[in-house]
Amino acid sequence: MLDWLRRKPLTPLAESYRQTTPGPLDRKAPLRSLSFVALDAETSGFDPVKDHLLSIGIVPIANGRLEVSRRRSWLVQQADSPNNEAVKIHGISPAESAQATPEADVLAELLPELQGVVLVGHHIGFDARVIGAALQRHFGVKLRNRLLDTSRLAMRHLDAFHKTGYENQRPPSLDEVCPHAGLPVLGRHTASGDAFTTGQLFLWLCGRLRVRWGREPLAGDLLK
Repeated sequence: MLDWLRRKPLTPLAESYRQTTPGPLDRKAPLRSLSFVALDAETSGFDPVKDHLLSIGIVPIANGRLEVSRRRSWLVQQADSPNNEAVKIHGISPAESAQATPEADVLAELLPELQGVVLVGHHIGFDARVIGAALQRHFGVKLRNRLLDTSRLAMRHLDAFHKTGYENQRPPSLDEVCPHAGLPVLGRHTASGDAFTTGQLFLWLCGRLRVRWGREPLAGDLLK
């Protein structure tokens, strides 16, 4: 029997996400007319195939503003989270992870937030691969959102970043990202804090492009 005949039907939640995301894209639409979600994930390591989610933070962006009142974060349960070098970065102990919210429950709350939006992140490709693998495990659906990487955006449009090149940029860190944008340092390195800072950086970059181009950035300027 063919594989597709053996697949379980998608849950209503997963089917709704699949049907609405990524959705149509009008390349001439102003960025302000699109819905974005700034996202950051902390993981058990740096291999998107073997490692798992430990926390996720999101901040919706609408009409050119961070919707702080809708900011959300989750600590993800991983019973066998290793006590490795990554712990020094995210600060989530194996004991804390073992008592957190089950991964499937976190994703069930996350999926409605992702419907039809563009995901914004600093080195978002890594986070997208880890979240996509988790969605495939629990819901049988891939991560379908369009992605906008603030690191690549900065490299293309800001001279200071362009000289260093994308490959030389480190993954997001509050202490490293904020000085480039003249933004306040928020303190501890967390998924929630990094998502908020990434959202600020994204809006700041859009403002710089607006001034440079003398017009509102369009979807086609930044999204494929």
